[in-house]
Amino acid sequence: MEELATVIANESGKITVVSQVKSSCNSCSQVDTCASGQVAKAIPHKKLSFTLHHPELLKNQVINVGDCVVITVPEGDVLQSAWQVYLLPVLGLFSFSALGQWLVQEEILAHELIGLVIGILGGYLGYRLAKHLQSKPDKLKKLQPEILRVLPKPLDVEDVTIN
Repeated sequence: MEELATVIANESGKITVVSQVKSSCNSCSQVDTCASGQVAKAIPHKKLSFTLHHPELLKNQVINVGDCVVITVPEGDVLQSAWQVYLLPVLGLFSFSALGQWLVQEEILAHELIGLVIGILGGYLGYRLAKHLQSKPDKLKKLQPEILRVLPKPLDVEDVTIN
């Protein structure tokens, strides 16, 4: 996954970049008639700021304030994090709810509310497992954005001479 960002500071090997958060609603042809599009228009666009280390691949290249850079996060790691964060709580909820329902049907539990509490507990345990998996230092390091390349500055038309 790649995103454009602008360098706003460069001090002692640490580069601070800012990136505009984009909504997919702005590019849709139904933006004027869709409720989600109206909400996207009403909420101001946010900017994300990152402080990154100077990349090893671009060690010899000078990165100045105002330069446009391409930042990236490995797509596989983002997808793995997404499925863990979204699916583990749901799977915990469904599996523990099924267990609770089975215990009620077998008359091991006295009331359905206890089965419901078991299902909610499963969802919470799935959430805690996902949170634990996401907080590992190696996982956090993989999800840190990196500067992939510096884009060349556009030519200023006034500087061009015709021979």
